Amino acid sequence: MKAVIHLNFRGQAREALGFYQSVFGGDVTLVTYKDAHKVTEQSEAEQIMWGQVAADDGFRVMAYDVPSHTAFNPGELAFLVVVEAATAEETSARWDKLSDGATITAPLAPSPWSPLYGMLKDRFGVNWVLSVATAYSEA
Repeated sequence: MKAVIHLNFRGQAREALGFYQSVFGGDVTLVTYKDAHKVTEQSEAEQIMWGQVAADDGFRVMAYDVPSHTAFNPGELAFLVVVEAATAEETSARWDKLSDGATITAPLAPSPWSPLYGMLKDRFGVNWVLSVATAYSEA
């Protein structure tokens, strides 16, 4: 079983998925409302009804544009997207890209639970934690 993060946007899903692909690599798949024959507002026909970034290393995120006829309050339901990498180098490389235009909540640095840990809110308002994966041990 795998958990997949699904992000909601209002007209920014295409841009966000392209940005995340530039950070994590992989392939972007986009299905517009027009492609799916689900257009309810002509001005939203090219917005994303379903999209994802899927990378060979297992990273996957899905997203869509919430149509204007549906209530949408960004940030109302708080969540974090957590990405645990195998090495500090991999964590740092992704942090460097993801932090472009972001607000840093916790700078990338060693922590008591990980050799490298950081938290940020990206330029789309999504909260991320990046860290080096470690086995849990009770102190």
